[in-house]
Amino acid sequence: MADIAELTALIEPEVKALGFALVRVKLFGSGEDHTLQIMAEDPKTKQLVIEDCARISRRLSDLFDEIDPIEEAYRLEVSSPGIDRPLTRLHDFIEWAGYEAKVTATEVVEGRKSFRGMLKGVEGEDILFADAKSGEVAIPFALVSDAKLILTDALINATMPLSLDGADEFDTEE
Repeated sequence: MADIAELTALIEPEVKALGFALVRVKLFGSGEDHTLQIMAEDPKTKQLVIEDCARISRRLSDLFDEIDPIEEAYRLEVSSPGIDRPLTRLHDFIEWAGYEAKVTATEVVEGRKSFRGMLKGVEGEDILFADAKSGEVAIPFALVSDAKLILTDALINATMPLSLDGADEFDTEE
């Protein structure tokens, strides 16, 4: 499989040139079924609309047709990170402080590897976290293997969609 750091180095400037921020590059699958997943966001809205995904997809497809960085056959998937987004950059932990998250570390921190609770921000290179079981914890960012927001009413209210055009409206009163 291709090297993620090399793919990211190719993809990030292309995404930035379109005015978006790269959230994550992930290559997964087995056998002959591989997917290259690109998550990006508009820095102003923290979302993408379908047209944004299409623009990124076309630009990356054109680039990959020229340089062919992945030997295996793969499917290109471009998406918004969604409401319960992955937290992949140190500044994500600052921007989403005050919201619930799940964090998994590669090594034991304060006697645990898995945490669930409230993001409190960042101090230096440490994520400040109020874990439901362990209390206040500082998790070194370098040890984070996986982190994502937890879907809550507060998170839903903070990430209302850019547009409700096309959303079905139901009138339950008659």
